Amino acid sequence: MWLWQLPLLSYLLFWSVCAQDDSSSDVKSIPPYLDSDMQSRWFDFGGDTVVRADKYIRLTSDRPSQSGWIFSRVPLTATNWEITVEFSINGQGSLFGDGMALWVTRQRAQQGSVFGMQDKFEGLGIFFDTYKNNRPGVVFPYVIAMLGDGKTSYDQANDGKANELAGCSARGLRNAGFPTRARITYFQDRSLTVDLMYKREDEWTSCFTVPDIKLPSVTYLGFSAETGELSDNHDIISVETKNLYSPSGQTNQPAQKEFSKNKGGRGRKEKESSGWFWFILKFLAVGMVIAGAWVGFTMYRANKRKDRF
Repeated sequence: MWLWQLPLLSYLLFWSVCAQDDSSSDVKSIPPYLDSDMQSRWFDFGGDTVVRADKYIRLTSDRPSQSGWIFSRVPLTATNWEITVEFSINGQGSLFGDGMALWVTRQRAQQGSVFGMQDKFEGLGIFFDTYKNNRPGVVFPYVIAMLGDGKTSYDQANDGKANELAGCSARGLRNAGFPTRARITYFQDRSLTVDLMYKREDEWTSCFTVPDIKLPSVTYLGFSAETGELSDNHDIISVETKNLYSPSGQTNQPAQKEFSKNKGGRGRKEKESSGWFWFILKFLAVGMVIAGAWVGFTMYRANKRKDRF
């Protein structure tokens, strides 16, 4: 890796610098793997990947038969984590392919036939598939998750149908008018949630939540993409990772987290309503006391005047 590219990779692929505190949830986040001099020594890249200064990391260009990747050197050892990636899939024409992938796997930086990386991987692969091979009734682009055991091949002929852990259609993901995003939230042995931002800027759409998920204890974060006869630009703009933890020692599942947020919202509304009710009641009571005192004082003064005459 060239030395001038290290600060750029730090800019484009950065670890979260500030701890984030969501006061509406018991789940908090802390920044992992931050280099002391704010430089990125944590990523390698290869294949046809091109680094464009202050713009993006292009895994593949809009040209046939390309394959590129970028992978972390340092393992992701957090028990619970959240990854948010800002990316862009774009190109010319109405025919395009093949797609890109996000990897959280035991293996790292091994090129192959599955969106540019090796088949029979161990860990999690999330594929942003833009080319439909053989999936009747499914709208593409299609986002699919596969949990690899290190032995099972990806069902490429049927767009991963045999391996699908969960998935969702994401029409509009390609050539969106703004950089699209994906947010992957994982709680060990509990759940995996994927949310997408592709319909409107700053609007998240739920893709799926899968319970009872367990990934290898040591994994590496990576991204890859490939093109065949058809092609697209596959760009990574930024990546942010967070360790999630619970101050109370009990970390909720993402689905439960969402539900607890909703419950918390109702609870807060009920508390707020209750608070306003008692405030108004107290206000009226104080007002009645003041009014009574004023009436009493007025009557007393009137009586004093009568006695005087």
